[in-house]
Amino acid sequence: MNAAVRAVVRMGIYVGAKVYFVHEGYQGMVDGGDNIEEASWESVSSMLQVGGTVIGSARCKEFRSHEGRLKAAHHLVQRDITNLCVIGGDGSLTGANLFREEWSGLLEELVQQGLIDEEAAQNNSELHIVGMVGSIDNDFCGTDMTIGTDSALHRIIEVVDAIMTTAQSHQRTFVLEVMGRHCGYLALVSALACGADWVLIPEMPPEDGWEEQMCQKLSESRSRGSRLNIIIVAEGAIDRQGKAITVNNVKDLVVSCLGFDTRVTILGHVQRGGTPSAFDRILASRMGVEAVLALLEASASTPACVVSLCGNQAVRLPLMECVQMTQDVQKAMDEKNFEEAVRLRGRSFENNLNTYKLLSHICAVDPQSSFNVAVLNVGAPAAGMNAAVRSAVRVGITEGHKMFAVNDGFEGFYKGQIKEIKWGDVGGWTGQGGSILGTKRTLPAKHLDKIAEQIRIHNINALLVIGGFEAFLGVMELSAAREKYNEFCVPMVMVPATVSNNIPGSDLSIGADTALNAITDTCDRIKQSASGTKRRVFIIETMGGYCGYLASVGGLAAGADAVYIYEEPFDIRDLQSNVEHLTEKMKTGIQRGLVLRNENSNENFTTDFIYQLYSEEGKGVFDCRKNVLGHMQQGGAPSPFDRNFGTKIAAKAIQWISRKLKESYKEGRVFANTEDTACLLGMRRRAMVFQPVVQLKDQTDFVHRIPKEQWWLKLRPLMKILAKYKTSYDVSDSGQLEHVTRVRPKKVD
Repeated sequence: MNAAVRAVVRMGIYVGAKVYFVHEGYQGMVDGGDNIEEASWESVSSMLQVGGTVIGSARCKEFRSHEGRLKAAHHLVQRDITNLCVIGGDGSLTGANLFREEWSGLLEELVQQGLIDEEAAQNNSELHIVGMVGSIDNDFCGTDMTIGTDSALHRIIEVVDAIMTTAQSHQRTFVLEVMGRHCGYLALVSALACGADWVLIPEMPPEDGWEEQMCQKLSESRSRGSRLNIIIVAEGAIDRQGKAITVNNVKDLVVSCLGFDTRVTILGHVQRGGTPSAFDRILASRMGVEAVLALLEASASTPACVVSLCGNQAVRLPLMECVQMTQDVQKAMDEKNFEEAVRLRGRSFENNLNTYKLLSHICAVDPQSSFNVAVLNVGAPAAGMNAAVRSAVRVGITEGHKMFAVNDGFEGFYKGQIKEIKWGDVGGWTGQGGSILGTKRTLPAKHLDKIAEQIRIHNINALLVIGGFEAFLGVMELSAAREKYNEFCVPMVMVPATVSNNIPGSDLSIGADTALNAITDTCDRIKQSASGTKRRVFIIETMGGYCGYLASVGGLAAGADAVYIYEEPFDIRDLQSNVEHLTEKMKTGIQRGLVLRNENSNENFTTDFIYQLYSEEGKGVFDCRKNVLGHMQQGGAPSPFDRNFGTKIAAKAIQWISRKLKESYKEGRVFANTEDTACLLGMRRRAMVFQPVVQLKDQTDFVHRIPKEQWWLKLRPLMKILAKYKTSYDVSDSGQLEHVTRVRPKKVD
């Protein structure tokens, strides 16, 4: 929430508005006085890394009454406040909408009571409202993610990772209760992200007789050599009769039925706290800026809107449509129409549920229909690769294929390091960083003969390549070699996994979110060390090759003053103006600076050069330190986002492979040599799209290994505004008011 408050205040000041904090939510509006205070640029400094909300939040009974709202209106009119930005759940937002609908009536009453004059009523005749959803449950319809959800998942996954090590040592079963009285999102996604054995959520109560099924599943996984079981229960979990299922019910069931050593952990308010994740800070910053733009454009006839996220785009939706749909979910659940409830929750929830169902059962395989599918990692390691491999292997087995793992990328491929990989072999992989299969940067072009021979020996019918730019080039080389080698005429798909996020055809890559969190985390610590010693500027070098994604988006999440990247050329004048900017900043109450530089942003203006320049120019005003983050950005346990993204995208890739295998199986063999059988699966704006690699050639700058057009460059002006630079902000891409889509068309490929 703090990142959103900071963005609203700074964007508001940037567009020339007067911005006020209302402390303690609606209570502060009703009480007035010091609770409503003008905000300044400096007053939102050092807020990004703080959890909770600095301006306070409170439940307010009084605002629910007409009298309370009358007082609130009076306090706003006294300060000429006619635009409200409300960050909260559906209760807060519904309250805001009612307040807006009553506004003119409230003003009339205030005039009648002699509390304000006609002129004040005239000047404040319209109240505009924009909502941003802050709720860790992700229970608001119309947005893929609410502010706070990703951070809550971080807390849950940290706990689950810690519990897994103890459970493994002692051969234990753990039953975890996570928040979500009415919404199972946290439970569902954390179950996906840690590979839980069983999950119980309110939207999808288990079928009758689930108790035996669950116990059977737990004992099967033990008999296959697993030393631990994890069961995740949403606090609002119910059975088909609407009766609550508690963690203690589940524990007693496991103990009485199986006799396993079982422990219960209730996560409680831990999930609400802690440092916000990089994803949440960026989401909140983008939404805050979008909210200010929406208020500027609001007129008497536009409905109150809520700023939400769809794919990676900020969109505006009518507030009451979203609230109505959110209430419809509850209604569907009360009527036990659970399929409808899931559908209303939106595509993000539905996709998670479908992926979980896919991964949660082993089915008997008909050996006659099986194909052989190979999986390999190529390029540098990225957190989340293992989650993708696990998902691919298990979905592949469920679809009836025989799965093969190739060690060490294309190098291991031509050396014949290929063996079958079974369901149990990938247990516990979701939380592992790096690449368990091993990965190399070797390209296949020089070893086509040997790779073709290995495909023949192992009778491989399809390939899934998970990796970075080398993986992209590798699939291109193999598909180009189809004319010469029949062995390569098999369906092949590439899934982008690289911290650099530099793959054409995909807005996001597996691993980039974890790297961003590593950068943000380090920047937080560095800023903290700087606040102890006054007047210090830190220059930090990030990875990314020629792609400035990590530096730019990391800069937005960490509150950097300047970010240097290759895509946006800079010269000595830019460096000079940045130094002058920081010199001015040191005269204010904020006496520290943070500058990020992408490793390949400029061959002459190196990190050392910039550090020395800043040190020289800042003499007497500030001193400098530099940090090269290096390979710590590639390591670490994958973030919940990367585990989840890897799991979903690999499952989708395998389903595509199954379809293509059926289509291209003729006369007893697989033969696929069309463009659309060598694809890259990427996230494009709002959808996951399969794109033939050949068609991505024109979109690629091969020399610098980056896409020619990159969506995140639009976020850079935003970072400059939040760092107090005068810059032009392109509003053409700001969200237009759309409508909540109710009935989605049947799935299209």
